[in-house]
Amino acid sequence: MGVSITELLNKKEISIGELKGKVIAIDSSLWLYQFLSSIRQRDGSLLSDSKGRTTSHLVGLFSRTTNLMQNGLKLVYVFDGEPPKLKQKERERRKELKIYAEKKYEIAKEEKDMDEMKKYAARTSRLTSEMVEEAKKLIDALGIPIIQAPSEGEAQAAFMVKKNEAYAVASQDADCLLFGATRLVRNLSLLGKRKKANALTYETINPEIVTLADTLNNLKLDQDQLIVLGMLVGTDFNIGGIKGIGPKTALNLLRKYKSDFDALFKEVKWEDYFDYPWTDVFYLIKKIPTTNNYNLKWKNVEPEMVKKVLVDEHDFSEERVERSISQLIEKKKEKEQKGLADFF
Repeated sequence: MGVSITELLNKKEISIGELKGKVIAIDSSLWLYQFLSSIRQRDGSLLSDSKGRTTSHLVGLFSRTTNLMQNGLKLVYVFDGEPPKLKQKERERRKELKIYAEKKYEIAKEEKDMDEMKKYAARTSRLTSEMVEEAKKLIDALGIPIIQAPSEGEAQAAFMVKKNEAYAVASQDADCLLFGATRLVRNLSLLGKRKKANALTYETINPEIVTLADTLNNLKLDQDQLIVLGMLVGTDFNIGGIKGIGPKTALNLLRKYKSDFDALFKEVKWEDYFDYPWTDVFYLIKKIPTTNNYNLKWKNVEPEMVKKVLVDEHDFSEERVERSISQLIEKKKEKEQKGLADFF
């Protein structure tokens, strides 16, 4: 989901180097959708191989993953499981937005408006089961653990951070904080820029870290109140939240009612907007299914498997793939040699 409370968060800019050696749990779906939306040709069409199969997600995944690995980050990719029933409306809403974007893309195509074509094409991104399986093959070949969540991937990533098995969740959304993650890392990219929302231009960015403790202290909220704050502005489980209530208004309501959530939701007339009780959303977020059934084990990169996925199956440049793999292996050797030197 994508709860709109980031303006209330106390964000601290950091460097990639500050995350060296730390385990970072990645919301895989979010990253793959990012790649599908941003890595496109001039007219907005996706990159593809000689058989017409989409490769944009693999281009982004391989580039970002290998770069972060070279910088010493220990990545873990977490994938979504079965979506909660309450998320069905959000899935339907996204589908309608994609259909609308496809129609606007066709109009722009007829008018040969390249900027409009690229803008609307990015909004038609669909992550198929085949793309997910290809991504998993590549991640595994790079020696990185893959965690299958029983439900929301971001909730599982948050669970791992709460257990101190990962340092932070990598995501653009603040949802992991509602799920109890103690740290969130945003803007985890080495490009130093990102595409502006609803625009074709880019802005300079740096990685940011947000801690749950600082967030709760600064806002003078507890964890349950943070969940309610998210619900008031809207989550994937109650789309749009309560009309007319933004983050600051929601914060004022919580200061007024404190933990009397029944009275709070009665005042904002929850029943006028949703045909299910507020408690359904609250306890879904609070008790969303997670699992302990995973193994955090990093393996060596398997160059031949990486080349099989990228070069043999999807026509990537063998030279570029081999160069990236060689750089990874060289970095690992340097690290091992340095560790041995420190020992003596």
